[in-house]
Amino acid sequence: MVRQLLAHVPIHVFVIAFAHNGNLTNAHELQDEVSKVARRHINTTSDSELLLNIIAHELQNCEGLHLTPEEVFNAVSKVHTKIRGAYAVVAAIIGNGMLAFRDPFGIRPLALGKRKTEFGDEYMVASESVALDALGFEFIADVAPGEAVYIDESGELFVQQCCDQTSLNPCIFEYVYFCI
Repeated sequence: MVRQLLAHVPIHVFVIAFAHNGNLTNAHELQDEVSKVARRHINTTSDSELLLNIIAHELQNCEGLHLTPEEVFNAVSKVHTKIRGAYAVVAAIIGNGMLAFRDPFGIRPLALGKRKTEFGDEYMVASESVALDALGFEFIADVAPGEAVYIDESGELFVQQCCDQTSLNPCIFEYVYFCI
């Protein structure tokens, strides 16, 4: 009976592998919103789980299961309006591509690299360029504050600024930490 009722309900399912460096300063407010508005259960006090659910909710509002770069960037823009804090995010959206974005103040680092292979160009994002070097990627640029990078399944790179007000205010600890 339930299966018959749900047969007519469009369900968008995205499987997301997620990595996050940072802290959300409005996590308590967000947890209430995610629970009441998005109707998602948060199992831990982890900022990463909270942020994953927020981006997943925004992507769920997109049409269909194949995301366009515009839909991905629109979802990131909405995330930037909701969350506060320092963050750099990398997410593999299975069946769609890879997404990476940085907080509007550029507090946490995020580097973009590229390497040529016999199959075409490959891209990588990491918190420091030395990780790119170690795997044979050429450093292209730091992801700008508030910017998002999306690489679709075919390997095409899309970059867009997803926040109106940005400024570069990197955490000095990040420079010291990555020098060691």
